[in-house]
Amino acid sequence: MTAVPVSYRAEGALDAPVLLLANSLGATRAMWDAQVPALAERFRVVTYDARGHGASPVPSGPYSIDDLVDDVVAVLDELGVERAHLAGLSLGGMTAMRLAAREPDRVDRLALLCTAVRLDADTYAERARTARTAGTASFAASVVSRWVTPGFAAEHPDVVADLEAMVAATPDEGYAGCAEAIAGMDLRDDLAAIAAPTLVIAGADDPATPPPLLRDIADGIAGARLLTVDSAAHLAPVEQPGRITAALLAHFDAAGPGRTDPAAGGSR
Repeated sequence: MTAVPVSYRAEGALDAPVLLLANSLGATRAMWDAQVPALAERFRVVTYDARGHGASPVPSGPYSIDDLVDDVVAVLDELGVERAHLAGLSLGGMTAMRLAAREPDRVDRLALLCTAVRLDADTYAERARTARTAGTASFAASVVSRWVTPGFAAEHPDVVADLEAMVAATPDEGYAGCAEAIAGMDLRDDLAAIAAPTLVIAGADDPATPPPLLRDIADGIAGARLLTVDSAAHLAPVEQPGRITAALLAHFDAAGPGRTDPAAGGSR
């Protein structure tokens, strides 16, 4: 499958280093809303909706991780960006890992949040079938119950409602196609090929991608550093926005103040 023209937005100075943020299965680029303002003060921040999500096209599935990587490369190419920082959570982290291993010259520094190199194929194949037969709304509440801790959910019912609406609004075929990409994915052999300086972030209370899975990633990438964030489940940037923003700024600032060629575009 060829790349599809995913919807994206770029914010920040045109000549700043580019930082691309990749979202989770079932989430749109809005999951990074708490991080973008601070990051955009120092970087050209690109957020996008993965294929089958949000405002992006919904091709028929199944998709593969390489399909999702191709979409990101197409965004970077359209913006005229040869090399960028990447941060991805869950499915976005899987996409970022594969891109960093497959095309190392395109990735400067890397942050991987609440993700895994391999997950149970049967679980995600079944999730795809349910999306197509019963719709994403049928499991939105169940998904969000793994995204945030019970304490956060009790204190922020409005946020939980917004997240459930986000999952329910995800096109059934788009969710299914991306779930099938996860079902067919095995990135264990890719870790040794990742040369980008990498920060790995685990949510201490994440039931979807528990901390040991993030430890495996950090152990497999030369020089990678693991940060475990307390009181955070799967969607750590939403549940602990200040701590995640600070960690990302510290990691990507370590690259120095290099500038890039001005981008030709800003959104699609």
